[in-house]
Amino acid sequence: MIRREIDSPYAWFRVAVSVLLSAIGGVGMWSVVVALPAVQADFGAERGAASLPFTLTMIGFGIGGVIMGKLADRRGIILPVMIGAGCLGAGFILASLSGSLMSFAAAYVLIGTFGTAATFVPLMANISFWFEKRRGIAIALCASGNYVSGAVWPTLIESAIRAHGWRAAHLAVGIFCLVVMPPLAMLLRSRAPVRAIGAPTPAASVHRIALPPGVLQTLLSVAGLACCVAMSMPQVHIVAYCGDLGYGPARGAQMLSLMLGFGIVSRIGSGFLADRLGGLVTLLIGSFAQMVALALYLMMNGLTPLYVISALFGLFQGGLVPSYAIIVRESFPAREAGGRVGIILMMTILGMALGGWMSGAIFDITGSYRAAFANGIAWNALNFLIAVFLLFRSPLIAPRSAIAPHAGSAAG
Repeated sequence: MIRREIDSPYAWFRVAVSVLLSAIGGVGMWSVVVALPAVQADFGAERGAASLPFTLTMIGFGIGGVIMGKLADRRGIILPVMIGAGCLGAGFILASLSGSLMSFAAAYVLIGTFGTAATFVPLMANISFWFEKRRGIAIALCASGNYVSGAVWPTLIESAIRAHGWRAAHLAVGIFCLVVMPPLAMLLRSRAPVRAIGAPTPAASVHRIALPPGVLQTLLSVAGLACCVAMSMPQVHIVAYCGDLGYGPARGAQMLSLMLGFGIVSRIGSGFLADRLGGLVTLLIGSFAQMVALALYLMMNGLTPLYVISALFGLFQGGLVPSYAIIVRESFPAREAGGRVGIILMMTILGMALGGWMSGAIFDITGSYRAAFANGIAWNALNFLIAVFLLFRSPLIAPRSAIAPHAGSAAG
């Protein structure tokens, strides 16, 4: 098997293939949302019951990220992506044949846990092996595949459902994944460069954080949970918020699209920033900026300001999640990247789920989203404080004597 070099043109080719695989595999997160009204009507279910497949998909996506990330650590990237292609194909075909809402939901457990999850964390971790000088932008581009998926698949699936029904749409997506994804996966079969396998590279030492591995992993996981509890407030409730303000849900949907569109810009921009300042400083900047945007939501509720703030929020929050993957690669051995990134991203998914529910519960209690925005700011402040603490434990601020005892601890 050919072994190629770090930072080579081939490495950028792998980025392009990884983004394409992630954009295809991400269909599992968006198809269930688009199909919800048709599935609800077909099975005669209540809206809450019809939302169960989405909830199970997200839970499976979080858990599957850890499972498939660790599999990639042990067996390389080809096996998890091949499993992902098979499970996406089988899951969508089974969904198209489902005779009840529960069997439909079970199909989406397969799709989320072993399908979509296999095309996010493992690809992000694997692409980090191929870069030193441009690792930040490479990881950010790979992470953007999920947002590209969100920009493309909903329109395609909605059109297919309208023209042929949700069963035919699911069948077509399943066949597409089975046909297209395996050949793309085989383009990634070259082994990672030798120096990417062991401890963090010397170039990363300037950013390595002086904490025991378990402590650092825990703090990054809590930070991921906190930032996504805060992030979920506008993302989950902006449509309902606009409806309550009298602007109508269509305006809220436009703001959500604007948010996600600027999120792609943010992810790419944060990659350039991370290559210059490191993942931790990028996380710190993004955390503070997101907190400012949440405060602006609390202060302004005019239609034009809400459009502007939604664009700013997308621009600020999109780079937060890739920052965790970059910090992991700067502080831990590459052979642990998939599992460790998977755990942190599972916590971010949990944060989105918790934050979405929490904001709704606060609204039910107070009758207003003001307290929900304030709650998001408080969780964001926790994320920011953790990032500040980690910064003081990094070589950027901490004395070298404080760094030395833990410089090799990440390998443990």
